[in-house]
Amino acid sequence: MPPRPLRRTKLSDIIVQDVKRLIVAECLEPGDRVPSEPELIAQYGCSKGTVREALKALQVEGLVTMRTGPGGGAYLADADPEPASRMLRNFLHFRHLDGEGVYQIRKVVEPELAASVTGRLTPERFAALEDNVAECSRHPETEEEQHRQRILELEFHNILADACPNPLLAFIGRFLNEMLRDLVVLKKAYVPERHQFGDSNVGYHRLLLAAYREGDAARVRAIMLAHMHDAERHMSALEGEMANSFLLEFPGREASRGV
Repeated sequence: MPPRPLRRTKLSDIIVQDVKRLIVAECLEPGDRVPSEPELIAQYGCSKGTVREALKALQVEGLVTMRTGPGGGAYLADADPEPASRMLRNFLHFRHLDGEGVYQIRKVVEPELAASVTGRLTPERFAALEDNVAECSRHPETEEEQHRQRILELEFHNILADACPNPLLAFIGRFLNEMLRDLVVLKKAYVPERHQFGDSNVGYHRLLLAAYREGDAARVRAIMLAHMHDAERHMSALEGEMANSFLLEFPGREASRGV
């Protein structure tokens, strides 16, 4: 068969790519102005409609915001990672990702992320981590409190991600924490009472705080790796309990799924 002709790139798409290239090359920061409509029209010799199409595409992607009035125009936005994270999490939920799949990656990411934070925690972040441990040290008495504690335990790791100097590593770490949060909520993995899970998490978080105080990155990495292996065992046990509970509640479900 003859090769298919290449699709001609629209001029508005070229403008979008060039503006992105400018943002990266010039290391623009949120709030910096990007080229205006008249500037882009003059540079590309195109119509106002083509430029507006390009700026609209950048706006939809969340890269720029449009301001009106004096001093108006397109300005670099403060990119929010949550929409991208949410879309990717939704995609993976339909692939039936479980705790084991998340921890396969988390055991690699979390130790490196934790080690990279050594020496970078501010007094405010130390205080936030210590407050988190204190909150999680209280044994939950209700289902709502159990749910809250599971989420708080993940928030400890989000505080570390916020201090990570590598933005890609920080995004992946927070993304995995949000995946686990979704699994906890969707599977109600906080319902079975497993005080030993919470106690173990608190114990590891205290060890991590002590290692951070000492500035020992190697010890931080080793503690976090052990923490991830331990948390994986607890998560697998919880998911097993929830699966058994589901089958008891809906006894015909197993047969209907061909299991």
